[in-house]
Amino acid sequence: MIVLGLETSCDETGLAIYDSEQGLRGQVLYSQIQLHAEYGGVVPELASRDHVRKLIPLLDQLLSQCDLSKQELDAIAYTRGPGLMGALMTGALFGRSLAFALNKPAIGVHHMEGHLLAPLLSAQPPQFPFVALLVSGGHTQLMAAHTLGEYELLGESIDDAAGEAFDKVAKMLNLPYPGGPQIAKLALEGNPDAFAFPRPLMQQALNFSFSGLKTAVSSQIKAVDGQGREADIAASFQEAVVDTLVKKSIKALKHTGLKQLVIAGGVSANLRLREKLENSLSGMGAKVYYAEPALCTDNGAMIAFAGYQRLKAGQQDDLAVTTTPRWPMTELTALYG
Repeated sequence: MIVLGLETSCDETGLAIYDSEQGLRGQVLYSQIQLHAEYGGVVPELASRDHVRKLIPLLDQLLSQCDLSKQELDAIAYTRGPGLMGALMTGALFGRSLAFALNKPAIGVHHMEGHLLAPLLSAQPPQFPFVALLVSGGHTQLMAAHTLGEYELLGESIDDAAGEAFDKVAKMLNLPYPGGPQIAKLALEGNPDAFAFPRPLMQQALNFSFSGLKTAVSSQIKAVDGQGREADIAASFQEAVVDTLVKKSIKALKHTGLKQLVIAGGVSANLRLREKLENSLSGMGAKVYYAEPALCTDNGAMIAFAGYQRLKAGQQDDLAVTTTPRWPMTELTALYG
């Protein structure tokens, strides 16, 4: 089965083709970073318009790259949610219309299930069951993935997501958007122990909170204004986030008794987080898995692969175009085949 995946949940237009016999055939990605950089964050209306402009040329580029015609596609998978309504609708309408024109099945995919399954595209994938740490600009969640489609929410952020906190602190430090890579780069020049930033909710189950940390950073920036301590602040903030994510992940593994941790989403590309997770888990006989670097951020490959899994099990959507900006993963249907 050859599946075209379309990812348009936010500010990146990602298309990919997954072949059940050959694996990932190819992918293309257009990032809107420059478009939104001057605003310090994503402007939903601009994001939607840019998806409209890029979908057709990117599809043509991808088909040429894979030496395929539209007619050779067996199915279309698109991101149904969660995400920005206008951006989701753009991809969903395009995908559903293309599938109708080609008389092929189509399916709407859960964006975070795509992230969770992305590490399964690696050469040495994890096996179910495992704990998944999903960290991105919009989500910070710990999930117990019992089998494909059967997910148990263990904990989540009660306010800002980790990636959102990175972006907001970067803005406080006058760093370019997106903030995660900029904070990580600046942190290399700083002392992670320079400031004792809080690790909120460490004693309370498996939920996260980054709003208080963000406020503490804001106060510290004002207190040292003009002293050239930006690198120390970036390093100390990053260490607080990483420390929180690592300790909560270890708690989740102990709570479930599982020995595999999958980390996915844009923040999973953070090298300090990877280093600390690997060091911490090796001592308890557990193993951590990541997606390939190109599959950590939003991309079409994860949507094509997740869509294939559901299409293979006999699922597909009707002609109605449905988008779900808020969509808990626990509402998904479990697949056993």
